[in-house]
Amino acid sequence: MTSWVPGITVAVMGRIEVRELEYFLAVADELHFARAAERLGIAPPPLSRAIAQLERRLGTTLFDRTSRRVELTAAGRAFRTEARATLSSLDRAVTRAQQVGCGVLRIATPPGAGSGLLREVVRDYIAHHGRDTVEFVFTREQTAAVREGRADVALVCSAEELTGLDTHHVTTERPVALVAADHPFAEQDAVPASALLHDPAYTADLPALGLDALVDLVATGQLIAVVGDSAVDRTGEHVVAVPVTGLPVIDVLLAWPADSHDPRIAHLVGLSEPA
Repeated sequence: MTSWVPGITVAVMGRIEVRELEYFLAVADELHFARAAERLGIAPPPLSRAIAQLERRLGTTLFDRTSRRVELTAAGRAFRTEARATLSSLDRAVTRAQQVGCGVLRIATPPGAGSGLLREVVRDYIAHHGRDTVEFVFTREQTAAVREGRADVALVCSAEELTGLDTHHVTTERPVALVAADHPFAEQDAVPASALLHDPAYTADLPALGLDALVDLVATGQLIAVVGDSAVDRTGEHVVAVPVTGLPVIDVLLAWPADSHDPRIAHLVGLSEPA
């Protein structure tokens, strides 16, 4: 049976410096000590010594070296993946620590409709914290923006992958089809989802545009777009929103990192609670 050494990972990591991980990744990317040293702005001998020291600490060889080539070992390939993830996590931790409790609250939201759902909440937040304390990050990859540290909190639908995120229910939206005012669907009280499939202007994958641009495409007969009913008040006189049957309602949520202790997010969530 293999014996277990308590705390060995903590002990090893306690001696590994961020600089050494950066050195290792430079060599792992370049597979050439001289090029890696040039990239890092140091001489090759200190870099070679740092890698050798790292290998001694880990108790394994990370690179196969010959006079002609440098290659990652199996252990090196595994360590490269984890080292890169460690540095990325550290970067996110630093960013979040600098931003928590101060500065602009960045809200990731789909272009157009998302900000409308939070209109009153954001107005209340600004009234409390002052002007220029909220920034919208317009993207259709809201959860990625939060996970990558480009936003603090995101407006998402419940169908998205939300592992590792805490959530708070904001509202429930019902699907509506935006059609040109002179389209036959505009005369109907509701349109079945199956009927949309037969119209050449309908697409399930909306172009990456803001709501105003989508409305322009609909008004000119180039597009039929299914969106949440919060968009109805922004359609104008040339576009009609028709309820769609056969599609589920969508729960809209605020989502943020599960380990976040940001008081700004807590305040935003509190403002979105029903009065």
